[in-house]
Amino acid sequence: MSETTIIPVIDFRTSGIDVENEESVSNGNLSKLGNEMCKALEEIGFCYLKNHGIPDEQLRLALESSKQFFTQSIDEKVKCVKPDDSYFGWIGLEKERLNPERPAGDYKEVYGLIPDCGIWPPNIPDFQKVHSDLFLSCVKLALRVFDVISVGLKLEVQGQVRCGEHSDYGTLTLLFQDNIGGLEVKSRDGEYIQAPPIPGTIVVNIGDLMQRWTSDKLIANKHRVLIPTEEMKKKGLTDSQ
Repeated sequence: MSETTIIPVIDFRTSGIDVENEESVSNGNLSKLGNEMCKALEEIGFCYLKNHGIPDEQLRLALESSKQFFTQSIDEKVKCVKPDDSYFGWIGLEKERLNPERPAGDYKEVYGLIPDCGIWPPNIPDFQKVHSDLFLSCVKLALRVFDVISVGLKLEVQGQVRCGEHSDYGTLTLLFQDNIGGLEVKSRDGEYIQAPPIPGTIVVNIGDLMQRWTSDKLIANKHRVLIPTEEMKKKGLTDSQ
């Protein structure tokens, strides 16, 4: 295995969202962090972020709330179905296909949301607050990641006023994993490598727009999520042994 197939773990403690005063971070530490992050994003487009500042309890509540929603009956979930003219709401199994070359839809469900999306499950009272809180924490963290990347790319601050198998089409993805995993990242050798869950970390990857913004210096890498073997057996999607 070449060194570029190892997804690095970046220690973000000096710029995590629990650091109230970003100006307290020394230029040397910020430069080192920026270089580490850009090296990872140049080579494979992914990294793990530890000591990011998002509380474990906030993430636990969001995962718990999500499980409450997705284990409901179809009749309950359809009350929050995504309208055709919206990005927000519930999308059922096999309704999306991120890799158009695959014949079947993706075996996943999605609930797209922002704090003011206006589509919330009526029978899960804390759903809106829990997910809105996490959303705002992720926005704060993403902005700090952008700042660190700009240092690694040696950009002038004035120039930074911007806000199946696939690469993400946006700028930056913050991915929270449970203990099941399934994420795989395509290496430069063309092989998919596992990105297993690491407790206390967030997976960070670059989207197509960020690759374009950086003139292809940072890469929006292909990745996929496989259905774990045990899950496939449970759903009857594979032959029993």
